[in-house]
Amino acid sequence: MKQTIPATPCCSKSTTNGILFAAALASLSATIGGFDRASAQTAFTLPAPPFELPLVPPASGTWNVMIGAEGQYRPDFEGANHSLFSPVPIFSIRRAGSVDQFRSPRDNISIALIDFGDLRAGPAGKFVPSRKATSYSELTGLGDVKAAFEIGGFLEYFPVDWLRVRNETRAGFGGHEGVVSDFSADFIVPVTRAVTVSAGPRFTWESTKAVSPYFSIDAVQAAATGLQAYDAKGGAHSVGAGAQVKYRIDPQWEVHSYVEYERLLGDAAKSPIVTARGSVNQTTVGIGASYSFDFKIR
Repeated sequence: MKQTIPATPCCSKSTTNGILFAAALASLSATIGGFDRASAQTAFTLPAPPFELPLVPPASGTWNVMIGAEGQYRPDFEGANHSLFSPVPIFSIRRAGSVDQFRSPRDNISIALIDFGDLRAGPAGKFVPSRKATSYSELTGLGDVKAAFEIGGFLEYFPVDWLRVRNETRAGFGGHEGVVSDFSADFIVPVTRAVTVSAGPRFTWESTKAVSPYFSIDAVQAAATGLQAYDAKGGAHSVGAGAQVKYRIDPQWEVHSYVEYERLLGDAAKSPIVTARGSVNQTTVGIGASYSFDFKIR
């Protein structure tokens, strides 16, 4: 965890876009060609950067991509008291040769453009599915909420080998236009060379524009549902804990299972949607698998 990767001159915005494009091409190539050929390194050549940006490693070199999927049994919608099964993609990218870092179920799609071993940072994103009032009896009379895309960044740090702290802060587009900031800490215990157990606390803060579309009730909706009109504000949104068990089959394949618990706080917990028709207790159980392979950028 304490391996240090020295900072070297980096690249322009066009080079960064090249990284993302190259990663997409590598993933597609690996999928079509079969996993048995994905471990072979694919070379991509990027133009030389017109200027230098300190502190960020250069784009050229070999990168490691992780792709996979997991099935989640989670609440029908945030604040619901019933659950459903849904698939979730797994994707991350890091410089090959750097420490094979721990990944939590709370981690969303991310790319580690800065990687110094015990400190990593880069862009992160999350997709939030739409919420249709006609799909759930608890939401009858309430309006639909469109799907949202959350784009931002992550920062994670290992103060010691067995502890990781991470933050993701993302801005929403579509269903909500607020800001969401997730904080987590995980205590990591290698039981054997193949099995790792981890657990730790969780906390989420959300702005008013991120909370209101899902928990507010306007006058028209109040008349249609019989619920009290409610104007939800942002702030401390949830607190909880999670635990995970990982099993590494070989250097490429890994499987995992986990449970995550959250308790809604603040205005989200006080919304009539939750108090009258839902629950403040939100539990997610999941199981998944991931595959890693390398590709090269020249």
